[in-house]
Amino acid sequence: MVGQQTKLMESIDSQRIKVGDRVFRPRRIQRHRLRRVLGVPALFSAGYGNVGSSIYYALGIVALIALGATPIVLAIAGVLYIFNALTYAEGTAMLPEAGGSASFARHGFNGTTGFIAGWALMLSYIVTMAISAYTIPPYLGYFWPVLRGPVVGTAVSIGIILFLMVINIFGIRESSRINIYFIVVDIATQLTLVVLGVLLILLVDPSVLLQNMFGEGNWPSAQNLIFGIAIAALCFTGVETVSQLAEETRQPTRRIPQTYILMIVVVLVLFAGISIVALSAMTPQVLGDPVNGWARDPVAGIAANLPSATLQSIFAPLVAVLAASILLTATNAGLMGISRLAFSMSSHRQLPVTLSRIHHRFRTPYIAIILFCLVAFLLLIPGFFTAGFFADLGALYVFGSLLTFALANAALLALRVKKPDLPRPFKLGWNIKVKGRELPLTTILGLISTAAVWLVVVISQPYSRWVGIIWMVVGLIIYYLYQRKQRVSLTHQENKPAKPG
Repeated sequence: MVGQQTKLMESIDSQRIKVGDRVFRPRRIQRHRLRRVLGVPALFSAGYGNVGSSIYYALGIVALIALGATPIVLAIAGVLYIFNALTYAEGTAMLPEAGGSASFARHGFNGTTGFIAGWALMLSYIVTMAISAYTIPPYLGYFWPVLRGPVVGTAVSIGIILFLMVINIFGIRESSRINIYFIVVDIATQLTLVVLGVLLILLVDPSVLLQNMFGEGNWPSAQNLIFGIAIAALCFTGVETVSQLAEETRQPTRRIPQTYILMIVVVLVLFAGISIVALSAMTPQVLGDPVNGWARDPVAGIAANLPSATLQSIFAPLVAVLAASILLTATNAGLMGISRLAFSMSSHRQLPVTLSRIHHRFRTPYIAIILFCLVAFLLLIPGFFTAGFFADLGALYVFGSLLTFALANAALLALRVKKPDLPRPFKLGWNIKVKGRELPLTTILGLISTAAVWLVVVISQPYSRWVGIIWMVVGLIIYYLYQRKQRVSLTHQENKPAKPG
């Protein structure tokens, strides 16, 4: 009887499947699901691995542009981070599947919009992997100066990504344990630096901070102030990483919102403290000087300016080790995120289904992991010849991430309008009623602000503008050809998951 029912269901399903889909075997999907093994600590470590790492390089870049307004610029970017984190908290609890903004946009609009969000996010993940791995050797150069050289440093960066590729193929639990250990030690050290900086530098003479922020020559022009806000978005990454791990999270509807709330609190406290202490310890010109200052290692600059030789001798090597460890975590988090995103998008036939293939033993999307590590290798090749590409990578990241955030906010609003009855385990408050629909104010503000800042980047930064546009155009061409081969309409809203090849 059971066998007859099974055959009947297979017969019914076969009538619903299109010609291009017959190669898939729906019965095998259950055996290849990603394992639900993650809790709040692992989720937080993955997300904070991106956010916490950015302070080790982005603070100097922001100071180079925003000068004394750096703490204010970071505070404004922090507000945008809150808007986006809350949007992802509701969206991921509502749709606990890998994909993040790509999943939101697919459900809220259609498959094409979902692909645009996912493809832009892939650009951000790849750049995160490359830029994080590339900044590890300079910090370790405190112990081994040879690592500061472009050839050796870039080679080590590629080796780091290769190492993490192997770890992630073996399984996410192992890579998450690495994250948690590094994150705990890093947060403790940053808090200690903030406390020491406040007690030994800021409170001794508060006028120094005021002079470095508002003194003559320290306040940026209006154009640099606006661009500084855009670049400061580089500091607040990691939102998507948590969402990508929804399918591997135990009780995702409860634990993912908890993770986002925890990240908001920790990130804002640490970033505010670090930026204020940094400008108390040195001028914005010294902080943002890429040649003789601390632009590439701003946190090390704080340690070096502590008013005690003993404290300097303790924290200088400690910061070097922790910076390397947290940047390693960020590289790992970027790899985890992009592999899971590729798994989700290929499962919904937005990318070739081969990318969603799960390893028969380790049950990880190994093909996606290997492929995007190879792409990151290619991005790092210019590092053998010049260090100038580092700033371009940062601008390119901002292009992809802000476009992704804008689409995520727009998709959440669309879901509130089109599917108001969809279960929302975590629902945002402060709603505005429009034609009987409740639209969250934070999401509206998130959409407006991220879209506006993205336009600033597109208009003012030629490298990120053209590389970003080319990336998106190439992706849309691939998507169109693949959808045509699959005989799927470009305006379809949702696809049932396809079987990994």
